[in-house]
Formats: sequence, structure tokens, C-alpha cells
Amino acid sequence: MTGAHAGQRVVVTGAGNGIGAALAAAFAAEGARVVVNDLDAAAAQRTAQALGAVAVPGDAASREGVAALIEAARDALGGIDVYCANAGVAPGGGPEAPEQLWSSAWEVNVMAHVRAAELLLPEWLERGSGRFVATVSAAGLLTMLGSAPYSVSKHAALAFAEWLSATYRHRGVRVHALCPLGVRTQILEDAGEFGQALLAADALEPAEVAEAVLRDLARDTFLILPHPEVAGFYAGRAADPDRWLGAMNHLQQKIVKEGA
Repeated sequence: MTGAHAGQRVVVTGAGNGIGAALAAAFAAEGARVVVNDLDAAAAQRTAQALGAVAVPGDAASREGVAALIEAARDALGGIDVYCANAGVAPGGGPEAPEQLWSSAWEVNVMAHVRAAELLLPEWLERGSGRFVATVSAAGLLTMLGSAPYSVSKHAALAFAEWLSATYRHRGVRVHALCPLGVRTQILEDAGEFGQALLAADALEPAEVAEAVLRDLARDTFLILPHPEVAGFYAGRAADPDRWLGAMNHLQQKIVKEGA
């Protein structure tokens, strides 16, 4: 089967399972040549083998890991047309969360994107084309009760994606921020009472999210919202922050009370 991405060279991080695996499958189904990355080498190999893709397991966050991934992907594919910065971590807690969890969220959810863009941009700007797809989460537009490190880092990931688009759009670089609510992945399973209360009821399958990504890449849409209601929540937050924060605090109290 071929589609709009036939022959394109695509890298997907965090693609051993969940959204990343679904994205890799969706691109491969359209005829793209795909590099599958995951910190879990066995998971990366399973996904790649199922799709006829290339597995490049390893760290997609550190400077050395990102450089190794991009070099290996270029060697395997001859270049990179689409880079899906999908790998993410979602530690719970607030200011009391250990600093290593804050650091991990910042490295994986933000700096992985920055480091990849630094290495990708010279190639893309020279030829006048390239796509950067950042898995941000609706937490980057709204917030995530129960996880300050996740909320803060995803806000930063959104801000970086916005900056990339505003800065390089006229030079052929297209940037997309994927912002789903709940998705049936390991992150949702590990989200605890807050995540389950907020997200589980309307959670999508990863394949549904991947379908939304391909649809909105074709439309050249910056914000990819697999849950359309997020647009209304985001607009309400911007229009009346005090009302929105009051509603979120009410929800916080409700979850705590029900969990007591």
C-alpha cells in the first residue's frame, strides 16, 4: 500500500510500543521507509521486524544518543524527511518529586527535541523541506493533575515546537504538535489515580492517534488534536484562566476526596 508518504524517510522515537509503534506502522503502510527507535532494544526490534523497518535502539534524549540515532538513520535511509520526536516520560508528583525525575522529564520531553532539531535543521534548510512531529500531549496545552514534571516539560515542548514553526516555516520546515488526551499506552497505565480519573474514560487506541497524525500532516495543521474537545478546553483556558483554574482545582479536590 502506498500513500502521501511513499518513499519518505521517517524516524520515530519511542516506537517500541504505544503511539510510536502505531506511527511507525502508519507511515510504513503508506510506503515510507522507517527507522524505529526505542530505549528497549527488544521492543524496537519487534516493531521493526513486523513492519520491514530498520531498528536503531538506544537513547533518543542525550546529546550523544540523539547524534548516534540521526547518524544511523541517515546511513540506513540516505537522509531524513520526517522526524517524530515521540519518546516521553511521565513521572508523577509536584515540587516534592525527586530532582532526578524533574531532570529526566526535561531531558526526554524537551531537550531530546532541541537536540534533534539542532542536527536536522542544516539538512532541511539546505534543501528547503523537512517535517518535525513532536508528541506533546494535551498536558502541554492544558495541564496534568498529579504530575508537575510532565505538565511543565510538555508546556516547554509545545513552546519549542511553536518557536520552530514560527522561525522556519517560510523555509520549508513544517512542525506539528501532537496533543492527545488519554491513549491506551503504558504511560496511561502508570498514570495513577489522577491519570485514570482524567483520561481513561475517553482514551483512544494508539492506531487512532496515528490516523489523526497522517490526516493532519496532509492538512499541514500545527496542532494535531485526536480528541477534538481539547480545542474547546484550550480556548476556554485562554479566554478565562481564573474560571478554568477554578474548575481544575475543583476536579483536583474531587479526585483526592474519592481516593481518600
